[in-house]
Parts: sequence; C-alpha cells; structure tokens
Amino acid sequence: MHNDSLETEGSRDADTVMTPREENGTNSSPWASLTSKTQIATVEHAIADLRNGFPVVVQGIERGATLVMAAETARLETLTSAVETPDAGLVIPAVILRHAGIKTEDAQRFDISGWTVEELTQTVFSPVVNLANGGEDAPVEDVAAIHLLKLAQLLPTAVTVPVPSSIDVSHLVAVDVTTILRHHDNIAYQLSIVARTRTPLAECENTEFVLFHGSDGLKEQLAILIGAPSVGAPVPVRVHSACLSGDLFGSLKCDCGEQLRGAVDAIAKKGGGVLLYLDQEGRSIGLRNKMRANRLQELDYDTFDADAALGYGPDERRYGIAQRMLELLGYHRVLLLTNNPKKASALASDTICVVGTEPLHGSVNRHNARYLATKAKRAGHLLPDLD
Repeated sequence: MHNDSLETEGSRDADTVMTPREENGTNSSPWASLTSKTQIATVEHAIADLRNGFPVVVQGIERGATLVMAAETARLETLTSAVETPDAGLVIPAVILRHAGIKTEDAQRFDISGWTVEELTQTVFSPVVNLANGGEDAPVEDVAAIHLLKLAQLLPTAVTVPVPSSIDVSHLVAVDVTTILRHHDNIAYQLSIVARTRTPLAECENTEFVLFHGSDGLKEQLAILIGAPSVGAPVPVRVHSACLSGDLFGSLKCDCGEQLRGAVDAIAKKGGGVLLYLDQEGRSIGLRNKMRANRLQELDYDTFDADAALGYGPDERRYGIAQRMLELLGYHRVLLLTNNPKKASALASDTICVVGTEPLHGSVNRHNARYLATKAKRAGHLLPDLD
C-alpha cells in the first residue's frame, strides 16, 4: 500500500512484509484493527523502556529471543552484566562502520564478552576503537533491534544477548521482528482525524487545522487546509517535516522556517491546498540526534556525514502517514511543493498521484550556505545558484 521513502537499514526486510491493509484485505474488521493497535502499543512500550534504560526482548526466527539494550541509555549494572555474558554482542549499523572506514553493506555484530564497560562506552561514541578484529553480519533480530532504536530516536547501536530457554524474561516487554519492521505502516493504517478547527494565519486567514493520530503514543500529525482546495483538480501540497529551531525560533542554519511560511503563502496564491506538518524532526532522527548532528557540523562535518557518524542514513523519513492523511482528506492528485525530487516518488502510491513538483526556496545566508549546497550536491535538491 505505502510506497515509503529512502531505504533505511532493515527496510529491505520490511519491504517483504505485508501491510495490515494488504494482509486483512479490508479495513472493516474490528479484530484486525485491534491487532494492529496492540502491535503499536507493544512497540511503544518497548521504545519507552529503551529510552529509560531498560532492556527489551526481540523475538525472531533466526536466533529466537534476544535481549536488547540501547547502548546509549542502558544502566551501568545492566551493561556490566552484559559484558560478563559469553555471547554478548555490540550491533553497529553499516552506515557508522562505513563512515569509520570499515567496508560493509550490512549491520555488524561484534563480540564484547570480556570487555570493560568503559571500552563499550568508548566504542559506542567512537566506533573505530576496539573493532580491529572485525565482526559478523548481524542476524535479523539484531537488525530489528537497530530499527527499534531508530524508532526510539536513540543512537542506533545495540547491545544484544541471545536468551537461553532456561532464563525467564517474562517480566520484560517482548516484541517480534515483523511487528517492529511494520510499525510505520501499522500507524498509518490506524490514522484518524481527532480534531479540526479554523485557525487564521498571517499568510492566509482562511485556514483550517486538522489533527491526526495513529495510536503511537503522544505523537500527532497536522494538516493545514489553506484557502479552498478543490478535490477534483490536482491540489498544491507541501509535505513539511518539523524543525523546532527553524520553524519556531528562526534558525539561520537552515531555511525550514522560511519554507514553512512561504509554503502557506504560495499555496494561498494558488487558490488553496494542503500543508502536511509531520513529526519528523531532523529528517526523522529526532531532536536530540539533530542537536548532536549540528554539533558535528560545527566540527566541519557536512549534514549527511554528521548523521552517518551517529548511525543514521541521509534521509530516514517515510511517507506512509502522509499518504494516509491525504487519503482521509480526500485528495488523491497533488502538485508537490518541494526542492527534493525524491520526495515526489516517495509520496506517490496506488492512491496518491503526484502530477508534478514546484520548487520552494528560502533565502541563503552565510550560516546555511554550506548546508544547502550539500543537499544540492549530495541529495539532488533543486536549489538556486549558491555562489
């Protein structure tokens, strides 16, 4: 159903999994809906525990039950027990390893039994240390663990331990590989409109805010209906990822705030359309990792290398939720306002036809010139001459 965006680590496995809508063949079954909501709740519980330093269990078919800890947040006593376990491993995504000069296309698992906690912590934040002996391709449970840590918006480096059948882990949250990999589609499937209200804006007074929720914790997504968009004709649409520093505080390190307000103005001048405001901070790496990436950019990393050093790909966003929002609003043919040609193909699906794109430029200044030039050079964004 959903044609999601750029491939992320683990998404190759996700692509082979049917979405809830495909699996059930209908949206009408209350049991299918309940199953999907239960799966979402399980993943959300696992995310909360990982962010709070507790381990969770990932169930798979390759290795079975696997104890997973977020290397970033796990408590000292938990990490100490882990490195004293014979089969303990540190799972590092391929993008970090490539950035560190280790050639691999897959996440790698490194044996850490016998390490000290200090060695483990040092390696989490500087992967070139202690990895000279090489690792092995991570099993599917460990790949799913990385995916789960990305959903938690933590550093996607996991400590994993196979769970012997003799050990009782029933007190821990357990989530299976398939549920983790299909989480985004489950949320999109459950999306519904929960509130709507007229909210005049400076750029256009005739606007309506429409709020969506997909059962994923406190996250909510926003659509702004601008002017009087026609359901029949191609509708101007801007898909805008939240940027706290740019949208709210007017940061000069990006052009996000200008694009946000410029989109409302441009859509209003076209007679009306839709702005989707998605909770995808930092190309979906989360606020804490975005701040870390910004710090690395101060140390002369570009925006994509900074994300790679943290374990994230050049663009972690997915667009199933955006597709579903447009479906629920009744818009199926869109003119996309974007500088990113890849966003058009990511948004297109069997129900959403992107008839074309138009650029939407902010201004260039000495603080954002390199950032914009990097997006043009390395990601193909269509930007004006930056000389």
